[in-house]
This record gives sequence, C-alpha cells and structure tokens, in this order.
Amino acid sequence: MTNYIITRISFKQPTKQNMKPPITLYETALTSLSLKARGKVRDIYNIDDEHMLIVTTDRLSAFDVILPDPIPGKGRVLTAVSNFWFDRMQHIIPNHLSGLKLEDVVNNTEECALLDGRAMVVRKLRPLPVEAVVRGYLTGSGWKDYQKIGAVCGISLPEGLQMAQKLPEPVFTPSTKAEQGAHDENIDFAKAVGLLGQALAEQVRDASLHIYREAADFALERGIIIADTKFEFGLDAKGQLYLIDEVLTPDSSRFWPVDEYRVGISPPSFDKQIVRDYLETLDWEKTPPGPRLPPEVLAKTAAKYREAEFRLTGS
Repeated sequence: MTNYIITRISFKQPTKQNMKPPITLYETALTSLSLKARGKVRDIYNIDDEHMLIVTTDRLSAFDVILPDPIPGKGRVLTAVSNFWFDRMQHIIPNHLSGLKLEDVVNNTEECALLDGRAMVVRKLRPLPVEAVVRGYLTGSGWKDYQKIGAVCGISLPEGLQMAQKLPEPVFTPSTKAEQGAHDENIDFAKAVGLLGQALAEQVRDASLHIYREAADFALERGIIIADTKFEFGLDAKGQLYLIDEVLTPDSSRFWPVDEYRVGISPPSFDKQIVRDYLETLDWEKTPPGPRLPPEVLAKTAAKYREAEFRLTGS
C-alpha cells in the first residue's frame, strides 16, 4: 500500500469550469525514496550520491512555528515561481536543478501524480552557512534596526527615512541560518567574510544584488514591488557557486502591490501576512503547537499566493 499523507483536500468551487480544486498536501512519506530531512515547508528525499528530491508541501510556518493547517496549493505556487526565476536568472548564476524529471527518480505512479508540480530533482550541493538577504526598501527587522541605530547590518543609511521607503540603493544584509524553531541572526559583511572567506562572500553579495535588481525591475512592470528577499547558495565539489532552495517566492520575499504602496505605512503583501495578522489577535504565546486557522483565512492566503504567481509568471 502506498504510504503517503494527503490532508484536508479542498473542495472549494474553482473559478473556471476547467480548473480542478487543489489537493492539499501537508506531509509526504514516499515509499520509493528514503527521507533525508523534513523542514518547515519542504520534505527532502535521497535519490543517490549526487541527487535529491525536494517536495514543497502546503505547510505554513508563522513566528517559526509550523501551523496545523496547510494553505491549499501553496506548494505548487512556490515550486512554479522558483522554477520561473531559476530559468530567468541562469545567465547570472547556475542553479541546483538537475534536469532529471520526476518520473526518472520516482517509480511509483501514484506518488508521481501526488508530487506533480511541487517537486524538484536537484543536485546535492554543500549549502553555505549564510542566508543572502537583499533589501530594497526599509521594512521588517531592517526598519527596527534603522530606528535604533540608523543602520542595517552595519550599513549606515541616510537620516530621515520612513517606514517602507525605497533605499537609495539595494543593500546586502546577510544573516546566519538558525536551527528550526530559532530565529536567524542578522550579521554585517565582515562576519559573512569570516564565515565564507573574502572571495566567496563577495561573489555571494554581487550575485545576490544582481539577481535582486533584475527581478525587482521585472516585477515592478507587473505590479509587484519586491521589498526584500533572501537567497541561499551552495557549492559543488569543485567550489562552483550555485543558487539553491527557493528563489523570489512569496515565502522568501516580501512582495507589495504597487497600487497600494505608500511610504510611512506597512503595505499589504502577497504572502502569509493575513495569517500573521490573524494570529496576532489570539492569546497565543507563539510556541508549538500552533493554533488552527479559520477557513476564510486559509482561502484568502491561498488567493494571495496564486495572485503573486499569476502576476509574475502569467500562469
């Protein structure tokens, strides 16, 4: 018997007659591959010494807690958007996609159908111990740091900037990777050099800024401001740098609608902000287990993810 888990299938009526209601996938337990790791959103399986399978589920974490209710279709959106950007940014840096198809590595037809549109066959690479964060606008933890010391990750900024204001130039503000359940720590470039070495730190910084600038210009034409984003990189055995994990998705980036953007306020975003706002109304200490989410919060959040995908990719 095939041992995988599908939770809470959505039967909401599609908006078009030829659209099928999305299957909601919370967790997988594939029989054809061995589980390597399970993260907040992704299940990772070993294939061989050189490849692994990354499955993007519909799980959602907020305040570093995995919530019990998934967002219908979220994993497919994240996979589609990542693949779009991986393809578009190949001229800047290679990525971890292997070129192998799902059916090349999964020999169970039911599991292939389950994973269709939400799985990537990627090369096994050595992840760098630093997340590459690029900020184009002053918001989030960057805004909090600026209010305190007038700088973000050791980068001094002009006086008098307001919340959500566009920065004179995008800034590279790396962070360390925290264990699951802990918070990442913002670091300055000198500490990134200490972790990576001068040449590699500069390569990561320059690639991150290049990708961000191109993506931000592209997205702006489609009605989306990319306020900030984070990239992850890995090395192969020869020391070649690759873009890995996910890229420029609503989970790894802060997307704002151009028509609702105003300096001085925190604009709405195409991500799980609806969930965060709801959770802030609860008497919850932001520790596991997470609270259940109302159907309307799930539906509105799923719609925001789909809208981001459509605006960026046209699909």
